[in-house]
Amino acid sequence: MTTTPRRETLEKLTPVLTKRWLSPDAWRLDVYERLDGYAALRKALAAHPDDLIQLVKDSGLRGRGGAGFPTGLKWGFIPQGDGKPHYLVVNADEGEPGTCKDLPLMTHDPHSLVEGVIIASYAIRANRAYIYVRGEAVHAARRLRNAVQEAYRAGYLGENILGTGFDLDLVVHSGAGAYICGEETALLDSLEGFRGQPRLRPPFPATHGLYACPTVVNNVGTIASVPYIVLGGAAWWKSMGTEKSSGPMIYSLSGRINNPGQYEAGLGITLRELIELAGGMQPGHDLRFWTPGGSSTPLLTAEHLDVPLDFEGVAAAGSILGTTATQIFSDQDCPVYATYRWLEFYYHESCGKCTPCREGNFWMVRIYRRILAGQGTHEDLDTLLDTCDNILGRAFCGLGDGATSPVTSSLQYFKQDYLDYIEGRTAPKLSEKTLVGAH
Repeated sequence: MTTTPRRETLEKLTPVLTKRWLSPDAWRLDVYERLDGYAALRKALAAHPDDLIQLVKDSGLRGRGGAGFPTGLKWGFIPQGDGKPHYLVVNADEGEPGTCKDLPLMTHDPHSLVEGVIIASYAIRANRAYIYVRGEAVHAARRLRNAVQEAYRAGYLGENILGTGFDLDLVVHSGAGAYICGEETALLDSLEGFRGQPRLRPPFPATHGLYACPTVVNNVGTIASVPYIVLGGAAWWKSMGTEKSSGPMIYSLSGRINNPGQYEAGLGITLRELIELAGGMQPGHDLRFWTPGGSSTPLLTAEHLDVPLDFEGVAAAGSILGTTATQIFSDQDCPVYATYRWLEFYYHESCGKCTPCREGNFWMVRIYRRILAGQGTHEDLDTLLDTCDNILGRAFCGLGDGATSPVTSSLQYFKQDYLDYIEGRTAPKLSEKTLVGAH
């Protein structure tokens, strides 16, 4: 039975980036312009680029891609007067299990991203920008390309934008469907035509990014937030969220709830409130475990229902806010099997560049298959933790680190579930056929 959210909980919703999603044909330029579209661009182009960077700094906007790095600070790292071309690259390679906030934004309101790209490019003095879209996101890429074409025809892109003398070309590039290309330096390699693999850092993209030139790489939600900050101001943006985590965030809710979907609320909302907004848990299901920011973030439990879902609150609870992909599991779901499925994804998506991630995930998948087939041993649990210890902090990029999160956290909170498989109290979930080559 679906429950109706209380008035005070409904008031937590702050539709900013999502405010146009339900407007008919909001992806078209004429509709977008009627809904304040490109008003922020006109205001931004009348300001000095350094003032825009300071505005974003003052707003406290932090990256919406997972790391939460201050956006204005990242823009400020770009050296000026260096004689090199500058680039803006938008990371639209959304591919982590459970994450679904960038794709609907690009599908329903692509011009908000395009407008944000133009403003951000002007601020960092870039005359060429790229949006790197995940290969499978065909419909979103079509909408984006259509929006870019409309923007060119309207004079928002190209030469002498709105008569200001600012030039910008924008390219929408579709990747080949590799999760690793969500890592910013692997994305840059892929954009240059190479195999998508992470680069050694330093040097960092701010000075040696695309084509070894100064580059800003930001997430879709980050760049799409910029026009609203330009129009509303830093104080307005900071009126939402918390002191250190300002503004609204799109939370992707999936799993054992009545109304899964995207819910935009100020940072700091709790899972209890989000579940209430989503109509409550499904009948016969009680919350048991959940991910606050996607499958690469440590699991939390029903004891964490009231943890503020901002960067600091989730970190204090032992996890990461990540992409705010909130996957909700009940007492009828198995944390061991869920972890196995996530691990299969990370093993499959490992680029293979470094040994810890390539070999560690390969062997952990096989251990999980043994456990879930009823042939695991107590020593397997020690081996899993030891393997995670050899991956975490030793992998070349964050994919390896992220893969260890569900393993270590599920063992922390649900070790008994593992023991029930090993000691025969839980029936095997996998057949012996899955064990071919697993030993």
